[in-house]
Amino acid sequence: MKTPIPFFPSVFLAFVLFAFSPFVAASDEPPVKKSESGICHVKGSTYYSRTKNYTPYQSLEACIKSGGRRPKR
Repeated sequence: MKTPIPFFPSVFLAFVLFAFSPFVAASDEPPVKKSESGICHVKGSTYYSRTKNYTPYQSLEACIKSGGRRPKR
């Protein structure tokens, strides 16, 4: 008969996975988002998190070279 996993380690593991899940999900976001209106939003900028329909880019320079522009504010 197998011994069950002790209660404490399994609870600790669940807590750690839950606590760090926002950081794991956030890493899925690209460094730069070009909105449908052609504005390049860098991670951490005012409208970055609000931009939902976008083309992802690895750098601001790549976004601008593709025809995008920097935000006015």
